[in-house]
Amino acid sequence: MKRFTSFRADFTASLVVFLVAVPLCVGVAVASGVPAELGLVTGVVGGLLTGLLPGSSLQVSGPAAGLTVLVFEAVKEYGLGTLGALVLAAGVLQLVMGALKLGRWFRAISVAVVQGMLAGIGLVLIAGQLYALTDAKAPGSGLANIGGFPGLVSSTAGSPDALAALAIGAGTIAVLVLWPRWRPAARVLPAPLAAVALATTAVWALDMPVARVQVSGLLDAVQPPGLDDLGRLGSFGVLGTVLAFALIASAESLFSAAAVDRLHDGPKTDYDKELMAQGAGNAVCGVLGALPMTAVIVRSAANVQAGAKTKASRVLHGVWLLVFAAAFPAALGVVPVAALAGVLVHAGCKLIPVRALGPLWREHRGEAVVLLATAVAIVTVNMFEGVLIGLLMAVAKTAWETSHVHLEIRTPEDTAEPVQVRAVGNATFLRLPKILDQLESLPADRDVELDLSGLRHLDHACEAALNNWTEQHRRSAREVELVS
Repeated sequence: MKRFTSFRADFTASLVVFLVAVPLCVGVAVASGVPAELGLVTGVVGGLLTGLLPGSSLQVSGPAAGLTVLVFEAVKEYGLGTLGALVLAAGVLQLVMGALKLGRWFRAISVAVVQGMLAGIGLVLIAGQLYALTDAKAPGSGLANIGGFPGLVSSTAGSPDALAALAIGAGTIAVLVLWPRWRPAARVLPAPLAAVALATTAVWALDMPVARVQVSGLLDAVQPPGLDDLGRLGSFGVLGTVLAFALIASAESLFSAAAVDRLHDGPKTDYDKELMAQGAGNAVCGVLGALPMTAVIVRSAANVQAGAKTKASRVLHGVWLLVFAAAFPAALGVVPVAALAGVLVHAGCKLIPVRALGPLWREHRGEAVVLLATAVAIVTVNMFEGVLIGLLMAVAKTAWETSHVHLEIRTPEDTAEPVQVRAVGNATFLRLPKILDQLESLPADRDVELDLSGLRHLDHACEAALNNWTEQHRRSAREVELVS
């Protein structure tokens, strides 16, 4: 009975993830300048192969949104045929990194950075899918999408077709919000499935002029790299692209794994095995000439929120992608794009920790700043660089907080006795201005006994500054005794 209950949860979750995966696979492919079918190929491999491998039980893999710009530039410079060779080489490099146990280093990730990553991805997702809600084409980057909102509003208001699509998308979001409150129905059918089914029925019944999902067969799109394409891997520029693919894909996947682990109570990720699973998936995608793969936080979060229990849900999602997109592509033609956009907008909203931000700001303001900075950086730059900015800020915040140092100053009434100064804590360059201000405020006409034995750490900058202050004080004909 327990196995049946688990399989039932995984089955329904896989359908939800499938519905979320379709627009992501197609959208990433189009944005990368390759046929839409290649994005679906990567999604299928992410489900059927990577989904079966050990690593993370609930994380779902697919086309790498963070590599969109790199893929576009690589295809433009080297051609579509070379893409497979690049992805294959990146996958092999990931396998080597996993075998060397390098994935475990990604476990040391600040919670604020992870929450900021989720919030940033949610904002980027919402900004892009608001265009799809009206069957419009998004300008591209997060900032460009946000800047285009006034034009989107004016163009939608003057277009009956756009308003019809918006009605379908808004209705889908309304069902997603209200459906869980109808508990008997929610136990039988997940909200995303109900929302998309109702939207599809409405479009069919009313014959509404809205865009549907358009996908042709996958077999014609598969183009394995040839010997000439593989031969290009020897050039310096191509090797640099391979390294960028491997590092960015690995970072995105393992950052995503850290985020997904915080969304559920099940088995946690084995980072080295997950890195090897991603490498195996990318190697196969390279052989098929498809897009590079990463773990995708949007569909992973949808998988967890839909109630998935085991890796069966992500494998089944790959089955649905293969069956509907490869064998029966026309079956997707009845689903309105605006409905899928509504699912993604709703998923993006759930990634933004609105309720947690207030208490975090009141209790841990530094963590809140890191969270907000990470989210803003992802929106304005991209995911990988945004997370790096967040990590650097988290490290800087930690360094500042751990570099506490204070000077215990005792000034005897007898002027013949030296002023006693005892330094306690961690003396780093971050606190150097404070230290020097206190030392320079000491009486210039008194000897000083400077006790450094209470310092747990004294970096080079502070040591040099203290030695310099000692020499200057001695020049005024006063003695400084250092105790260490």
